[in-house]
Order: sequence, then structure tokens, then C-alpha cells
Amino acid sequence: MYLVTFHYHCRNFFCYIKASPNGQPTVQAPLQGVTSGFSLKPCSQDLEPCLSTVYQNVDFTGADYRALFTADYEECQRACTQDTACQFFTLLDKAFTSFGNRYRFKCNLKFSWPVPRIPVVEKKTGVTSGFSQITQISQQSVCQSKLFPNTDIPGNNVEVIPAASPEHCQALCSAHSVCSYFSFNSNNFNCNLKKNNEELVTEAKDGITSGLPARFCQLDNTWLQVVYENVDFPTSDIRFELMDDADTCQRTCTQDAFCQFYTYANDNFNDPIYRRRCYLKRTITMPAPPNVARLANVVSGFQLRNCNSETTV
Repeated sequence: MYLVTFHYHCRNFFCYIKASPNGQPTVQAPLQGVTSGFSLKPCSQDLEPCLSTVYQNVDFTGADYRALFTADYEECQRACTQDTACQFFTLLDKAFTSFGNRYRFKCNLKFSWPVPRIPVVEKKTGVTSGFSQITQISQQSVCQSKLFPNTDIPGNNVEVIPAASPEHCQALCSAHSVCSYFSFNSNNFNCNLKKNNEELVTEAKDGITSGLPARFCQLDNTWLQVVYENVDFPTSDIRFELMDDADTCQRTCTQDAFCQFYTYANDNFNDPIYRRRCYLKRTITMPAPPNVARLANVVSGFQLRNCNSETTV
């Protein structure tokens, strides 16, 4: 239900995430073992819900980035909560003997993106794109970006994802659980996240900006104020509204709690039907295990950083 709430189209689900123009299912039929429901968008503006429930005999398969041994699932959950990269976990408990006794008490910490990821970034004449101006207030000091223009760090890629700028790529690297450094290609908007904690080898290359993530400080978020002319963020639409200019579109996105980024079709866009449309957009940022499966003698759950202090201690 939480995933359906934060998906940009979805209003009802099986978890299959679904959408319909009026927010109502076209057909409803009894089916054993199936639970259906509706998005909570009209009910709540809580964008970071507390997910305190743990799931016995359920495995959150994949997305592992670190493992340690803990006495019980409570300690595993505390380890996940205190590690800012961890979004969810699976503990193999004392009765887990599927592969002998060697993996008992193993606590697997798992990662999913806590920041918005734009599925596609591409050049397109006649559009303007940008980000919501709402930023999280941090108690950490602001650190200066460390970027290397016209410099590539070849190899060691762990993930390649779209980004609008080198600064955007740096923010993604800073949010990733294992990113050591990155290289951004301005020709195709590819953000190459890399892992190698042993060495950093650079080479000169036009159109590539490389850099280091922020560690234990708050990145300067002024890059969020940049507007990107002739750059499109297609897909992930919440809705569109007609507006007079891109500035109004950006303000509307900022005022909408669910909007993370936007694309505005200017008056010179090639198709008149789309001109003056402001597309408000969102991707899921709450913890989302890539796979969920039944498995005896394991316990899975989520970090408690979004819960009150009584729950997290």
C-alpha cells in the first residue's frame, strides 16, 4: 500500500501497481489469497513512513551491500537503522540450516535508493526541465564539491544511471551504499557510479566530469536551482497542468509535496498540442526490496530512522 501511494500513477493495487483515469477499478471479483486496496494519497502527506513491522519467514532477496553477525533480528534492525545506507535487512536466524550451520545469525544489510532517480534524461528542443526546490534540512556542515572537469576515471562501474549534471551525479554517488567516485558523460547524461577503494586512476577526456562523493557532510544543493533548457525528463508523470512559463512550473512542483522534478513544454515545442504543459513527476524513494520470497527461519524488516525515538531504541 505504501508503494502504491508513492508511485506516480498508481491508485489501486494487487501489488501489481495499477492506475485508472477515475481512480476506481473497472472490475472487482473475489479471489482467494489476494488482497487489494487503494492509494493513501488523499489521506496522508507523510512521505517517509515508519515501517516498523518485521516479517517472519520472509526473505528480502538481493540488494545486499554488507553483512555482519548479530544475536537476533532486533540487533540486525538496529545495525540497519544506524547505517544510513541501509534501507532494509534479512537475518538468517539460529534455526537456519539450509546450508549447514555456517550462515546462522547472519545479518544482511540491503540498499535501495533513498533519493529520486530520473529514469531517462535526453536532449529535446523546446522543453525545460528541473527539480523541486524543497530540500531536506541537515545539521551537517555544507561541504564543497570536488569535481574534475574533462577527466575520466575508467572502469570499476557498479551502476550506470541517468543524471542531469555532474552535480546531480555527485549527489547520486553520495547517496549510494558503495560508490567510491563517479564519472559523468555530458553527451549522453550517463552517471557512472564506481567502486574501488584501493586506487583512483584518472585520464583526460573531453565531455567527462569526474568527482568524489560527500562523506559526513551536506552537499551544496544549489544545483537543484538550475533549469535545463532543451533537456527532457520523460516518464514518471504525476499529472500535467497548463501554465504560462517554466518558472511557474517549477514553483508548482515545489509547492506539490509529491513532485520531485518536472518538464515544461515551451511555446516553441514542435507539437502545438503539448505546448504550455507542465508535467509534474515523481519516482519511488521509500525502501523497496527488489524481491520478496518465503524462506523458513529468516526475518526481514526495514530501518527505523523514520520512526519515533521510542521505536528506534
